[in-house]
Amino acid sequence: MRVGRHGLWFVPLVFLLIFFAYPLVSILSLGFAPEGQLDLSGLLEIASSSYYLQTLGFTLGQAVLSTVLTLALAVPGAFVFTHYRFPGRGVFSALAALPFVLPTVVVAAAFLALIGPRGLINQALMSAFNLEQAPIQLERTLTIILLAHVFYNYGVAFRLISAFWANRSLRIEEAARMLGARGWRLWWTIRLPILRPALIAAATLVFIYTFTSFGVIVILGGPRFATLEVEIYRQVANLFDLPVAAALSVVQIAFMFVAIAVYNRLEKRAGLALAQGAPPGRPPRTPGEWLMIIANQSIVALFLIAPLLSLVARSLTTPQGDFTLSYYTGLGNNLRGSVLSVPPLQAVGTSLAIAVAATALSLILGLMAARALTQRSGAPAWLETFFMLPLATSAVVLGFGFNIALDSPPLNLRTSVVLLPIAHTLVALPFVLRSIVPALRSLPRHVEEAAQVLGANALMTFWHVQLPLISRALAVAAVFAFTMSMGEFGASLFVARPNNPTLPIAIFRLLGQPGEANYGRALALSSILLLVCAIGFALIERTQPDSDRMP
Repeated sequence: MRVGRHGLWFVPLVFLLIFFAYPLVSILSLGFAPEGQLDLSGLLEIASSSYYLQTLGFTLGQAVLSTVLTLALAVPGAFVFTHYRFPGRGVFSALAALPFVLPTVVVAAAFLALIGPRGLINQALMSAFNLEQAPIQLERTLTIILLAHVFYNYGVAFRLISAFWANRSLRIEEAARMLGARGWRLWWTIRLPILRPALIAAATLVFIYTFTSFGVIVILGGPRFATLEVEIYRQVANLFDLPVAAALSVVQIAFMFVAIAVYNRLEKRAGLALAQGAPPGRPPRTPGEWLMIIANQSIVALFLIAPLLSLVARSLTTPQGDFTLSYYTGLGNNLRGSVLSVPPLQAVGTSLAIAVAATALSLILGLMAARALTQRSGAPAWLETFFMLPLATSAVVLGFGFNIALDSPPLNLRTSVVLLPIAHTLVALPFVLRSIVPALRSLPRHVEEAAQVLGANALMTFWHVQLPLISRALAVAAVFAFTMSMGEFGASLFVARPNNPTLPIAIFRLLGQPGEANYGRALALSSILLLVCAIGFALIERTQPDSDRMP
């Protein structure tokens, strides 16, 4: 039995050692010893180069700005949600979380469809005022990058702050009002200090996501802007300077591990969670409260809905505003001169096949790891932290690590069809564990003991008793893994074969090519991916227990 228990965590451990730790060690080796001996010239070049220092400065600066703007929009939304009951409250909560499950290429395409040079707003203004050029020029500016980041991360900050606020008594606020605290004084002396742990944790989490931003920057920012992620990709794909890319990856890894460590510490100290039962709130009593609710909900809903609706609408209309299905019907054809060597529709089939394989693999490994982690005398205490480490590593760094570590014997997998499912499994595995482990730990011990009294061994108990009881969590994990695989972009850009692109890569390549046909087909593919992710999100919301949703 003891060998079997060890085997539960041994298999996922070996998987992570080979496909996660080994690529990271290869990056560190290339960064610190490119010729087999200690050589810090790559790191010194970064430290002494104004360009790389500016890249690091921009990475930090845009992450800080994105974080501040996200919190500035999320805090009022969390206040309204936790303090009042109003029609459409559950719809607003679900809508707020939707952008976070969307791939970054879809978010970027949505903002291009809304306010890009060929977006709906610019088309309407050009038609109304007979303009020859788009009056709103936000493409390849910091503004559109920040807007996309706020759109993408709003739901994370909103849910985390709402979850924390809902579990705090409002009697302190009532007592403060009785003592004369009103308006900004109430916010400054009572509300913000109470929210400090949640605000810091939410800020740290949003900072992590925006610090490692890749898809939004590379599509909306263009060559003018580059984060560390984008620069790593450029050094590998365009300049073939692997030592500098490795040195940049070392800097990236260091920042990420510190940020993740800070967030984990805050999460444990504050007892934060992204999901909880809906706070009761109270009905609005005054016209001013109704006005505040309507204004907040309208601004947020418009900000979250408009880009997605524009994406779908623009994929169904010509530049002249006429309805058309030509972009969708053209997905089965490969236009002459297209950047894709295969019809775009083939990318949909490729992504579906990879997503199914990655989902199956991540569920198998996740179940084995979760079972071992929740046994009384199972895996070592440090193992859970190790299994969650891929969450602290960007997909771009993982993809780069695959390039340099899995390109020679005995692991010559660079051109293998199995590499993409493996990469996607690494990205999805932490989320699978975060869905399954709490469900297993919440099962009463007497259920397992009763099964054993009736003669069931450990395997039978798990298969016939525990597995049915965690079926909801398992379904959530499967949908998470499938959705994340469908939208994975950073690692896929490094390891996908040129003649067999995934759906996000096909969108990225089409957006980078001139011509209305390429642009329209990119929006059509983005709309298809949006639909898949929206269905996945709806399934997650319906599958989660009622106590874990925010209705």
